[in-house]
Amino acid sequence: MAVWRNPQVHGLAVQARADRRGLAVLMMLVAFACFTALDSSAKWLVTTAEMSPWSAVFARYAVHLMTVAAILLPSKGFGSLSSQAPALETIRAAFLLASTMCNFIAVQFLPLTLTATIFFTIPIFVTVLSIPLLGEKVGWRRWAAIAVGFVGILIVTRPWTVGFHWAMLISVGAALFASLYQILTRRLAGVDSSHTQQFYAGLIATMGIAPLALLNWTLPASAFAWLPFLAMGVFGWLGHQMLTVAHRYAPASFLAPFVYVQLLYMTASSWIVFSQPPTPWILAGAPIVMAAGFYIWWRERQLTET
Repeated sequence: MAVWRNPQVHGLAVQARADRRGLAVLMMLVAFACFTALDSSAKWLVTTAEMSPWSAVFARYAVHLMTVAAILLPSKGFGSLSSQAPALETIRAAFLLASTMCNFIAVQFLPLTLTATIFFTIPIFVTVLSIPLLGEKVGWRRWAAIAVGFVGILIVTRPWTVGFHWAMLISVGAALFASLYQILTRRLAGVDSSHTQQFYAGLIATMGIAPLALLNWTLPASAFAWLPFLAMGVFGWLGHQMLTVAHRYAPASFLAPFVYVQLLYMTASSWIVFSQPPTPWILAGAPIVMAAGFYIWWRERQLTET
């Protein structure tokens, strides 16, 4: 069972409350635009603005935390922040923080098209990790899809050539930590609300990155640089909220394939903003990775319906 059958993705209940699929698709498109803006802002800050990655990560989660608190506390009070599984929430948030740290380091050296392609291995990692961590069984068809997906990643990264960059391993680490985060999100399904999970994610990540950020603290050097610096946390919060609402209006099985639109967004941003068009190796390997993830989703949907 990969992320597509996750009863809760990013802390989001996937049972549709109303069937408004067109609106749900629009919200998914907005959500992934927000995540693309988040990664693009981070890359611009740590490259063009020459900010410390740790300062950028701190800003991403500190603003996220303040946004959630500002919206949640006036309406629901401090009682809404209580968790039924604080240990799991803490570990889950730590995995999310580790994924973000790896990703912000990787985008310093790699095009967004490459980091996005590597990130699409998450369904593959989740499927593999669900065997020891969730006790799930994976048949030979999904194992074949997993193998095909990793062939796609080998085509993209080409670890046997001089063009291989060590940051590609960091990007793979980001995908691995994100997979562990999603598995724990599944474990917390129905335990805590999405608001509580967002609050814990912001709180633990902010506290965890604060020491590194203070030791390597940098601030935006220009007035313009403050815009992406402060906007990252808002992009992260808004993206998750759009996913939340989208899954109220349409089933997860219907919405899952739309995740691949983010690769188009990332390609456009990489090309237009950073003048880094996709390489022939990315154009060859990315469809293979996407096809493997799509097949895993399709196969699991078949198994669910039987």
